[in-house]
Amino acid sequence: MKRFVVICAVLLIVAAGKGVSAEDGLTKIADNVYSYVDVKNAAPGNSFAANAGIVVGSDGILVVDTLVSAKEARRFLSDIRKVSSKPIKYVVDTHYHLDHAFGNGTFAKAGALIVAHAADRDNLEKEGEPTLKQAKEFGFTEEDMRGTEIALPVLTFTDRMSICLGNERVELIYIGPSHTKGSVLVYLPRSKILFTGDILFTDFHPYMGEGDLAGWFRNLDYILSLDVKTIIPGHGPVSGKKDVEQMREYLAVFDRKARELAATSRDADAISAELRKALPVRSRGEFLIPSNVREKYLPAKAPQQQ
Repeated sequence: MKRFVVICAVLLIVAAGKGVSAEDGLTKIADNVYSYVDVKNAAPGNSFAANAGIVVGSDGILVVDTLVSAKEARRFLSDIRKVSSKPIKYVVDTHYHLDHAFGNGTFAKAGALIVAHAADRDNLEKEGEPTLKQAKEFGFTEEDMRGTEIALPVLTFTDRMSICLGNERVELIYIGPSHTKGSVLVYLPRSKILFTGDILFTDFHPYMGEGDLAGWFRNLDYILSLDVKTIIPGHGPVSGKKDVEQMREYLAVFDRKARELAATSRDADAISAELRKALPVRSRGEFLIPSNVREKYLPAKAPQQQ
């Protein structure tokens, strides 16, 4: 999470004030599934363009991710209430990063049980409060983060977990480390909809700094084998398996080329310039390329094969 500080500061400079925000409300994905998707404004106050969604069952609502702050979570909660008045029973954190989990407190106060993989529950416990104290370094004002409290998951799992919302079963699936050590998939087998969190970025350059690439490939391969029609990425528009294939190709090209360049140079900017020529085109998040190079391919010791 500490490494995310520099990234978000750059993101503020690059993205603030551009595009449209998620303030237009939730997009209907299916009769009982809604999400923020394809958010263009990646400013801090707009949760860095993170997607978040809900599943409405006959017995209540499950929320997938909670955005970046109490303020953002309250906006999300208001949008949920435009869709349904049913009780919000569960929150699933797809991973622990601030733009996906720092709104937890608002939903916990509303009575939701927060669920996550055990590894990212530990990550949030370790990194959450220090990160919140550094909010200004992320580009947040005091007003942006007022009332934000770190709320840790109270239910954890290490492999799979099923949550039943009456007529809707939600499967939480962990394949292995990927974007983070505990990133998970949220799957609706009845409607064949999948929330991936940041295991998938669509039309965004991904953040790879703490990623396990071998595990990330396994996760993407699993998604390609899954019976799914509609995919909600962590950032970007509603997606399909073609986007998963493109994400896999992107990671493979980045890793191969970055290792090749890092073997002969320690200049992150020069390496990044060459990577831009080689990488598949993505319209947003190009500033993440040098951050990924510095964090993953120019460590104190030579990078190890994964």
